[in-house]
Amino acid sequence: MPENLASVKHTRVLLAEDNELNRKVILAMLKHLGYSADTALNGIDVLVTLKHKWYDLILMNVGLPEMDGIEVTRQIRRIFQNGPKIIAVTAYTLPGMKQECLGAGMDDYITKPFEIDDLGAVLRNCRLPSFPT
Repeated sequence: MPENLASVKHTRVLLAEDNELNRKVILAMLKHLGYSADTALNGIDVLVTLKHKWYDLILMNVGLPEMDGIEVTRQIRRIFQNGPKIIAVTAYTLPGMKQECLGAGMDDYITKPFEIDDLGAVLRNCRLPSFPT
């Protein structure tokens, strides 16, 4: 059991990922780090879900169907003054992609495939309310 389990168990996480295998892998990593997460399969689901439940963190696939993660992030930032932390999760490594994600209002960026230590570092950098600093 991870040392930080008691610290992170109350952090509400939404994983926005349409690919089933990626979803399973990321959920397993989150669980190992002490988090549980709800999931959304497309950009519209993310917005609908946020109307019913608050999240501290969204792991946002940039290439979501229906509405991509960049547009969803822009909408979240317009709707919620102090919205959740949003981490871009993407396989796209095109020049300028990180700047585009951060410019849309995302708080950090991680490229797939990533290791559990990479995910843990990004989560720590986001300074979540329940994450030990």
